[in-house]
Parts: sequence; structure tokens; C-alpha cells
Amino acid sequence: MKHFPVFLSVEGRRIVLSGGGEAALAKLRLLLKTEAHLSVFAADPAPQIEAWARDGKLRLERRAMGPGDALCAVLAYAANEDAAEDARVAAIAHAEGALVNIVDNLQDSQFITPAIVDRDPVTVAIGTEGAAPVLARAIKGDIEERLSPVLGPLARIGKAFRARAEALPFGRARRDFWAEYYGGKGAQAFAESGSEGARGILDRLLDAHLARRAAPGRVAFVGAGPGDPELLTLKARKALDAADVVIHDRLVSGEILELARREAILLDAGKEGFGASMAQGDINDLMVAHARRGAHVVRLKSGDPSVFGRLDEEIAACEAAGLDWTVVPGITAASAAVAAIGQSLTQRGRNSAVRLLTGHDTRGFADHDWAALARRGEVAAIYMGKRSARFVQGRLLMHGADPATPVSIVENASRPDQRVIDTCLSRLEPTLTEAGLTGPALTLYGLAPRAARAAAHDIDLKEAAL
Repeated sequence: MKHFPVFLSVEGRRIVLSGGGEAALAKLRLLLKTEAHLSVFAADPAPQIEAWARDGKLRLERRAMGPGDALCAVLAYAANEDAAEDARVAAIAHAEGALVNIVDNLQDSQFITPAIVDRDPVTVAIGTEGAAPVLARAIKGDIEERLSPVLGPLARIGKAFRARAEALPFGRARRDFWAEYYGGKGAQAFAESGSEGARGILDRLLDAHLARRAAPGRVAFVGAGPGDPELLTLKARKALDAADVVIHDRLVSGEILELARREAILLDAGKEGFGASMAQGDINDLMVAHARRGAHVVRLKSGDPSVFGRLDEEIAACEAAGLDWTVVPGITAASAAVAAIGQSLTQRGRNSAVRLLTGHDTRGFADHDWAALARRGEVAAIYMGKRSARFVQGRLLMHGADPATPVSIVENASRPDQRVIDTCLSRLEPTLTEAGLTGPALTLYGLAPRAARAAAHDIDLKEAAL
């Protein structure tokens, strides 16, 4: 992001513009919507600029801009449509402390003016870093159609009511009040009775919200999926948008955390196998404490909450505290990993079942029915299997698994830095060690990447068995 979007206060402040042609007119049509004091410098101004000056909407100087003309100005526009004159004006304004925009010269401008959807006091600004003005206008047109023409009056009425709304507790209580007003009831009342109707509905809504008992907090166990934010479900997006507190796992990607409300508290409750982690009891206490204070808590778990996510323990903590809870499923890592290698987890004639295994549990390396897994055609997705790879490999070979059984390891499944490693059971270690994996990895036992399936059969089985 080369241009950081801000809304600059210009009420009562100076904005100067040099130029009197079409470029100047385009900027002035926008600037006249502000409450700034506008000064225009043009030897030959367009008739419309002269008319605005006669109406007292701006101050017109019929000459070129010179030293001292930009003093105390917050913004300056060079709109002369002449590169040399624009450069001269920009140098003056810059030296006198104003931020400078040179029309159609992104490189030498200190700020840019975005495309704007105006529903005063609601303003939507669309910028493309100067790369695609046509796209910005298209987005503006789309937003113009979506935003109600009465949004501005509703917002002005709401702004005047804000002090009274502070009678509601800060946080969700106020947010629910305003959501009900702007979510439809305000517009309906305005359509029926104009401004008086909108003010009346605010009074009635406030009385109703004050009369309600403070809503208790609740917990949503939300699956964040394997990492790609586009794989997040719509229900998960809605839960993040409504959350007051987000308690997230270590593996939840930053792009997904960015989708939480800006006001939400983000708490890292990361757990790492055989490494530093927050104790489960502390996570339970944290979750319950925030919900008891009335917060909407999202317990955000990588993948699906019900797959090796200790969901039952956290639900039990909520029930013991008398808290409402809900589960929002997510795409588990096995689904993303098998998609990465172009395979399916089950296949007619090969396997009618698939096992989801963990490489380790609370006691260390996890034990499984190795004899059943060692049978030909079995497929398993092994979670948290990096550190337990040698253990898993040894158990399977000990129980008669074919050393040439294909194995795929998918690191950072669904993410931009996803990596697929193709090997076989006898080479599972040292392949993993040689690969130097640093991200979360899922091991697919019994499956080879479709594009590399033939390569799996080229292994020297005698060497592989050593």
C-alpha cells in the first residue's frame, strides 16, 4: 500500500488550487462539497469558476499563483494542465507546508484524491494507487447503486443521537442498537414519516434496549479452514464480523485474522506439539471469562473445530459456566491437502474408508491399529505428523506395510507457499528431514500426487527396503 487512506479534517482550513480549465473544474466540483476555504488562482478561469466566486463559494484570484499564496493551506492542487507550470506551483506549495497533488501526475504528488461515493456524512472512498481510474469509477457506480439515497439523512440524525445512545453499555449493547437502526428500521421510519419518523424510532429503540436485560455472552467455535481466506465459510465470516473477542490458534493465518472486526480483541492461544503452548485450562478460563462479561467470543480454530481441536473440552467448559455455544464447521486440512495432490480420500476398488490420525497426543506419540493400516489400499491423513514420522514409519513397516506404499506430504496446504513432497513409506524419513519443513504439514499415507504417480513406481524397491 503506497497511499494510506485517511479522512483529513478540512473544516475551516485553506485549500488552494492553481488552474482554471477542465482539470480545475473536476477537482473543484469535489472540493466544494467540503467545508474548507477554497482559493483559486487562474488568469483565465472558466465561467463556472467565476460563477462560484460570485456566489461566495470560493475566492478567485485572476492571476498565476505565486510565493505566499499557499501559506497556511493544508492542501494544494496544481491543475494548470501544463507540466512546467504545475511543477512551479507544486514547488511553491510544498515549500510553504501544503500537501501537493499534481493532476494526472501520480509520481510527483504527495497525495491522491480517490473516487468518492457521497452520502454526507457517510463517505466511501475508492482508490487504486492511480493504476486503474476506470476500475475505481466502476466500483463507485456499483456502490452508488447499493447505498440508499436516504443513508446520509439517517446518518446525520444518528450522529445527533449519539450522546443519548451512550446510556447503553459500551460494546455489544450499543452496537446492537445501532445495527437495528441502520439495519432497516431507521430507513423504514424515514420512508414513512421523514426525519421525525427516524428520530422517533431512535427514541423507541433506545427505550427498548435499555429495558432489556443485558444479553449474556456466548461462544462460537469457528473453523478457520486450512489457511486460504477464500476457503472460509460465509457463516465463519459472519461470526468474525460480530466477534468482540477472537481467541485463535497458532496456525490461523494472518489474512483470516484481518477479517475480524477492527475493534475486536485478538488473543493468541497457540498450541504447538512438543513445544511452548498455552495450557488448555488457561484457554478455557480465558474463553469463559470474556463470555461471562457479555462478550461474543469466537474460538477460532485452524481447519475444522471437531478434528483434533479439543472441541469437547472447551464445550464442557462453556456448559459448566452456563454459556451458550455454537459450532461453525470449517474445511479440514485433509480436504485441502488431498485437493493439492489431485486425489480423492476414497476410491471405489481401493478403499471404502479413510482414517484421520494424529501423530501425537497428550501422552506423546499416538498409537493406532497399525496392522489394519498396513493392509494394502489403506488411506490415512496424519495430522501433526512431522515429529512422529519415524515412529509412524517404523510401526507400519513392523506390521507388514509395503515399503513402496506412496506417501505425500503437503506443507501449508491451500496457502501461497504450499509445497507437495512425494515419497514412499520406506523413505518417509529421511525425506521429511531433508525437506526442512517449517510450516504445518499433513501426511497422506497411501496416496501419491496424481501428476507424479508414475514416479512413485520408479523407486528401487531393494534400496527402499534397506
